[in-house]
Amino acid sequence: MHAHDRLYAGVTADMAYGASASEKSVEAKPLPKITPLNRPFWDYALKSIYALQTCDACGDAHVPEAPVCPRCLNDRQTWKPASGKGTLQSWADFHRAYWDGFEADLPYRTCLVRLDEGPLVVSNLVGGQANLRIGARVHVVFDLIADGIALPKFSLDEPGC
Repeated sequence: MHAHDRLYAGVTADMAYGASASEKSVEAKPLPKITPLNRPFWDYALKSIYALQTCDACGDAHVPEAPVCPRCLNDRQTWKPASGKGTLQSWADFHRAYWDGFEADLPYRTCLVRLDEGPLVVSNLVGGQANLRIGARVHVVFDLIADGIALPKFSLDEPGC
C-alpha cells in the first residue's frame, strides 16, 4: 500500500461505497484525499450538489481543481454549482478488485462523462443500464460513503428525460 492511499476500515456496510446495505463485510476502500483546494467540491457534494471550480476572469469551468485557471492562469476562482448532467463518452467494467474492499462489488462499471459545462470526468456508472450506449445522457447521483464524504456517481437518464 502506498502512503498516499488513505484507507478506511471499521465502517458499517451501509457506509461502505459500492456495497449494498445487506452486505456485512467491512473492507478497506480508498477515500478521496480532501485538501484545502478541493474541500468546496466535497462540501457541495454533501449537499447533493455537483460543483465545478470556475475562473472568475475567463469563466473556464475545469476538472481537476487547480490553484490557477488552466486556460488563463488567473488565480481568482470560485466553486459554482453545476448541472450534474452530461453525456456518456465511454465505460469499462472491472472484473478484478485492485483493493480488497471492492471484491464484493465485482463487476463494477466506471465511466467517462463529458459534463454539459465542458469538463471530462471519470466516475462510476450505477443504476439501470438497459439503454447503455455512447452518447447516452447521464446525471449525477451521490453515495454517502463515510461520515462527511458523499461520492458523486452517474446514472443513465430515463428515456424522454
